[in-house]
Amino acid sequence: KKDKENIKKVYLTFDDGPSKNTPKILDILKKYNVKATFFVIGKTDDFSKEMYQRIVEEGHTIGMHSYTHKYDEIYHSLDNFKEDFYQIRNLIYETTNYLPTTYRFPGGSGNHVSELDMSVFIKFLNDESITYYDWNVSNGDATGNELSSKEAYQNVMEGVETFNNSFVLMHDAQAKDSTVDSLSHIIEDLLEKEVAILPLTDDIKPVQQVRFDEINE
Repeated sequence: KKDKENIKKVYLTFDDGPSKNTPKILDILKKYNVKATFFVIGKTDDFSKEMYQRIVEEGHTIGMHSYTHKYDEIYHSLDNFKEDFYQIRNLIYETTNYLPTTYRFPGGSGNHVSELDMSVFIKFLNDESITYYDWNVSNGDATGNELSSKEAYQNVMEGVETFNNSFVLMHDAQAKDSTVDSLSHIIEDLLEKEVAILPLTDDIKPVQQVRFDEINE
C-alpha cells in the first residue's frame, strides 16, 4: 500500500444537474461506495428536489452552480449574481436542510463571458465564506453530445495521470449519456490504482483559474 501522503486524490464533480442522468450516476457511486460532488442548478419539480435530498443523504457534497445558469443574467451585475446565489442556496437549504458552502461558477472563474471582472463576484463569495472550485481535468462532455464513452474515459484517466490532486469536471445534464456510460470504468480503474476518490469539503485547497489571493483588496 502507498503511504497516505503520496496517494493521488481525485475529486469527481458533476455540474448542471439534476436530470434523468443523476439517479444513474448516484447508483453507480453507491455501487462502488464512492463519494462525489454535485454542483447543481435550480429546479423546483419533485424529481429534482428528491435528487438534491438523495445527494445529501448518500453522503455526497452538494454545491451551487448558480440557480439559472444564464450567463448574461448572472454576470450582468453584482446584484443579479447575489440574487441568483441566494436563490440556489436557499433552495438547497430548504430542500435538504444543508447549507452549501461550495460554488462553481458557470463557465469557471476564468470564463470570458462575464461582463464584469470576475473579482467582483469572487469577493462576494469570499465575504459569504463560500469556496469556489474550478477543475484541472475534464472528461470533455461540455462540448456537445458527440463524445464517446471511451473518449470520456480516456480524457479523465490521462488528466489524472498528470496531477496529484485531480478536480474532474463532468456533467450530469440530460444529454450527457457518455458520462454515465464511462463512469464505472473510470471508478474501477482509479480504485485499482489505489487512488483516493473523495468529495469536496471546505478544508480542501481548491483549484481556481482566477485565485482569490491574486485579487487586490
